[in-house]
Amino acid sequence: MQLTHAVKNAFDQLKGILEQLSPAQYTQVCKTLSGATIGQHTRHIIEMYQCLVNGHFSGLVNYEARKRDMRIETDKDFAVALMPEICAALTLPNKSMQLHAGYDAETNEQVQLDTNFWREIAYNLEHTIHHMALIKVGLLEVSDITIPEGFGVASSTMKYRKTCAQ
Repeated sequence: MQLTHAVKNAFDQLKGILEQLSPAQYTQVCKTLSGATIGQHTRHIIEMYQCLVNGHFSGLVNYEARKRDMRIETDKDFAVALMPEICAALTLPNKSMQLHAGYDAETNEQVQLDTNFWREIAYNLEHTIHHMALIKVGLLEVSDITIPEGFGVASSTMKYRKTCAQ
């Protein structure tokens, strides 16, 4: 499926960047990220997919129920090792699901929306690209590594830029 291939490509880009960072850079607080770290953004990306995969079995996904595993945000090698596992799990068949989410910070009220596994993969892919763009901002603060041109850029933007360059 094209979606899983796109997720794998995004993870390959992210993995390539993370492998160039020192453990200290991975966990360094970034002013430009409002005090967050590259590790925290990476954990957030990974845990969203983990929630989706776990939800596939029950038919219910609730991204607010993430574990917030400190090991993912502090151990870049552990984070990188989780990515192929997630990609393999994304080959599960499409199925109808329920998305539960609370959009009101004042109450515990939950909205329940119909969705499906593939739609949620697409959502997570867009969410990954968004967080990779934020990671790029953090990278500029904590390191001098070369960042690939398309890192953190949506495929639609890449296509648009190509048409403008012609």
